[in-house]
Amino acid sequence: MVREDLKEFIKTIPSNVTIVAASKYVGADDVKTLADAGITDIGENRVESFLHKYEELNNYDIKWHFIGHLQRNKAEKVIDKIDFLESLDSLKLAELINTRRLRPLKCFVEVSINLEENKNGVPYFEVESFIKQLLNYKNIDIVGLMMMAISNSDHDSLCEQFKKLRLLRDDIERKLNIKLPYLSMGMSEDYQEAITEGATHIRLGRILFNLLN
Repeated sequence: MVREDLKEFIKTIPSNVTIVAASKYVGADDVKTLADAGITDIGENRVESFLHKYEELNNYDIKWHFIGHLQRNKAEKVIDKIDFLESLDSLKLAELINTRRLRPLKCFVEVSINLEENKNGVPYFEVESFIKQLLNYKNIDIVGLMMMAISNSDHDSLCEQFKKLRLLRDDIERKLNIKLPYLSMGMSEDYQEAITEGATHIRLGRILFNLLN
């Protein structure tokens, strides 16, 4: 019954949008349930939790996304195990990855669209120059942009914030003559607005795991 509920929810998401299950508060068994239902992109916020699940689920065909802030002193533990880094926001981290990674790592640049002091990310007006510098690193494969909206925003405000990221992406593609195919934006409370504004990846936690209880 639970898995049927999950499968019904998955059907509500457009086929061109990837669900990244934010598994911060659940264990490996719940991740297995998601993987069995077809959600195989899994996002982790914390290095220790990621390493535990990575070992426990090594026989599952999972694409691992690191979606939290990655500290440089812990980065070496994960950079050769993850498939995507969704929170690249500094040149020093990029340099470390470029030096230590064995092959190119798909990265989203985390963007501070709203310039909130308590959130990480490259200020939106610096993203173009940041990406221009990243293009020099052979082991950094920039695939898109990531953002978090302001909590408790209303529908129109959410759409405006997500639209701003999409337009920023379009502008950078044009100016730098590159392709940034992915936009990771939207979580459990605002994923519908994000999809409306062009999200290709939505990071869902609570809304998924409530279906498992």
